[in-house]
Amino acid sequence: MTHGPVMLDLEGYELTEDERALLANPLVGGLILFARNYRDPYQLQSLTRAIREVRPEVLIAVDHEGGRVQRFREGFTRIPAMAKLGELFLQDPEQALELAWDTGWLMASELLAYGLDFTFAPVLDLDYGFSEVIGDRAFSKRPEIVTRLADALIEGMHEAGMPATGKHFPGHGYVAADSHVDLPVDERSFKEIDESCLKPFVALAPQLDGVMPAHVVYSQVDNKPAGFSAHWLKDILRRQLGFKGVIFSDDLGMAGAAAAGGYIERAHAALDAGCDMVLVCNDRKGALEVLSGLEGYSFSPRSEQRLAALQVMSRPTLESLDADPRYNRVADQLEAMAQI
Repeated sequence: MTHGPVMLDLEGYELTEDERALLANPLVGGLILFARNYRDPYQLQSLTRAIREVRPEVLIAVDHEGGRVQRFREGFTRIPAMAKLGELFLQDPEQALELAWDTGWLMASELLAYGLDFTFAPVLDLDYGFSEVIGDRAFSKRPEIVTRLADALIEGMHEAGMPATGKHFPGHGYVAADSHVDLPVDERSFKEIDESCLKPFVALAPQLDGVMPAHVVYSQVDNKPAGFSAHWLKDILRRQLGFKGVIFSDDLGMAGAAAAGGYIERAHAALDAGCDMVLVCNDRKGALEVLSGLEGYSFSPRSEQRLAALQVMSRPTLESLDADPRYNRVADQLEAMAQI
């Protein structure tokens, strides 16, 4: 098994001996980095090199969207919250779309140059004004604006050579509860969801390389959170939307995932529902339980192929970015916008 179905996290700035042993487990197919894993650019480069020495093919990811969700700050371009692009779109759509493309390109280029494979972006949720956990992470409350700006951002990421992952399917923005600490319930009908939150996912399914479902129950559609629902993932996302890429679970350590049971039950439920890879973050004991509970699991060869397709084939160098007038121009634009 080259790309196993589990994505784990790391404790600090360097790999520990225990983490080296964990990385050698064939069930581990990915690592996600957090702010606690970042001190400065040199250290990040050393960390990703050390990871590749143990497992060259492992997928290295991060939540690096801009605004308040940007894990690496010192030494990286400050990316504005995506709502800033939504505000610009209302004044000057053409300028906003061009900047969204450049934002995707720059954000991806910086991460690739430091050895990462992808960031979990873009956020395709709508900002209804109810959800503090989504809020300005969303481009807009209007699905057509979210779709156009996200499309441009994805094109920019693809230009840089990075896969794009849309979240949180089929939309987290309507519920006030935060799935990190609660299990939100969206009581709208499928028709209401289809005519609003689902629109960006429908439009962008062909361009997306990955999708992350929400730990939200859409009670009129299914009694399980979307990430544990075969109806949402297999019937709607795969069959109706024709999505061909990777389905990642959201973090199984979140309170919204507890509805599925303990860690082992959560992992099995997510994979059985249609996820290709499960994330287990901020709980090493839970991660070890998942690895133990998945021993002998019959992992789909199709899932492994989808995950293999996320491997990055070429990366820019830091030197090439520093010398690129476009990179410097866009970095200045984004820094200025982020400070407003």
